[in-house]
Order: sequence, then structure tokens, then C-alpha cells
Amino acid sequence: MTQARAKPKLRRGGKVLNGRRLRVARTGLHEEAASRLRTLIVRGSLAPGEQLNEVGLSEALGVSRTPLREALKLLAAEGLVELRLNRSAIVASLRHEEIEELFEAVSGIERISAELAALRMTGRDFQKLKSLQERLERHHDRRELREYFELNQQIHSFIVACARNAPLKATHEALLARVERARFFALSSQGRWEESVREHRDVIRALEERDADRAGRLLAHHVYRTGEVVSGILHSETEKTHESGSTDRALVEA
Repeated sequence: MTQARAKPKLRRGGKVLNGRRLRVARTGLHEEAASRLRTLIVRGSLAPGEQLNEVGLSEALGVSRTPLREALKLLAAEGLVELRLNRSAIVASLRHEEIEELFEAVSGIERISAELAALRMTGRDFQKLKSLQERLERHHDRRELREYFELNQQIHSFIVACARNAPLKATHEALLARVERARFFALSSQGRWEESVREHRDVIRALEERDADRAGRLLAHHVYRTGEVVSGILHSETEKTHESGSTDRALVEA
């Protein structure tokens, strides 16, 4: 009795295609670990310069060191973590020179986004944006900073999404983690929090009036102003540190 021949495997470009064998298991452990660490860094729970001990973090997150290391690489690519050869990674510092450049870039992206969004937003988009702003102001009135911050991020991302420009959205998302960290830092300043609420109202009014030029200018100013506040605080803290160091040296010499 003749044995049935095995069916030949499909080949393309000299490579065997076998969906089951080539399928990669995606557990997502490193993405989840990165997400949790990102939140801690953005909100200041893990301070700039703090060492990220792999053993302690593995235990705290309930993951092995392999996905943890992958998570740290992701965060390093986002500018939130600094990887060091043969030493523990550390939380990246906020430097006022880098902040200025970052917010120059993001204010430009969000300006173009607002200009496009003013022309492309639908009635449903406007309803959603107004609903987000109303919730934002309730959190502001209740002094709920963390909830306000989360909603603030949603509003910025939503305006960018309403531009309906995929490359613009992707570029914005690539910078988002670093921007979130600086924005949270700025909103911790009471004066900036009050300013931010008023500026949001003006941007939304311009969008509703479909005034693309004004919406773009207002949002760009809003974003850039946040960068100025953060940079100013960091510059002031640097000067205080230098003055304190000079005083300490003078005391030792005396």
C-alpha cells in the first residue's frame, strides 16, 4: 500500500511559512512593568537620580529580572531612565536645557494639531472635549491634582487625535512620557495650575469657533508656558544647590 505523501510546506523567499510554529507568545509582562514604573516616575514617587535596584523592583512588581530589564530599556528610550554599565539604572534627571528643547518641540506639534483640529473636529468631538473640560474643572475646584493631571493629559492627546494626522499623533506619543513628567511637576506649582485652567478654556473656545490660527497660537503658548515654568523652577533649584554648596565650603574653611 502506497504511503500518502506529506503535503509540502509553503515557501516564500526560501523561508518556511508555518504560522503555528512562528507565532510569538506575547505575555506583555515588560510593558506592564514599564507602565507601573512610568507612573511612579512621572508622579515623582521615584525621584530623579534614584537608583533602580533590579532585585527590589523584581520583587515589588512580581516579575523576573528579564522582563524588568526590558521595561527599563523601554523607559530609557522614553528618556525617563538612564542605563549605566555594570551599575544600577537610575531615574533620569530633569534638566532645564532639555526641558526647553522638549517643550519647543511639543508646542510646535500641538500648535499644528490644534490648527488642523479646528477644521476637522466633528460635533461629537466638540461634545466630548467640552465634557472632558467640565470634568477637569470639577477636579480643579476640588483640588484633586492627580485626577486633574490624568484628565489634562487626555485633553491634550484628544486634541492631537482630532487633527486626524497619523504621523503627527505618532510623533506626539513618542514624546508624551517626558512631557507628562514635566507637566505634573509644573502643576504642582499652585500658580501654574490656575493659569492652566484658564488657558484650556481659551483654547477650547477657539476650537469651537473654528479659528484655526488662534487655536494653534493659544495651545502653543499654553504648552510652551508649562515648559518655562518647569525650566524656571529647575534653574532656581540649581542656583540654591550651588549657593548651599558654597556656604558649606566656607564653613569648612572657617
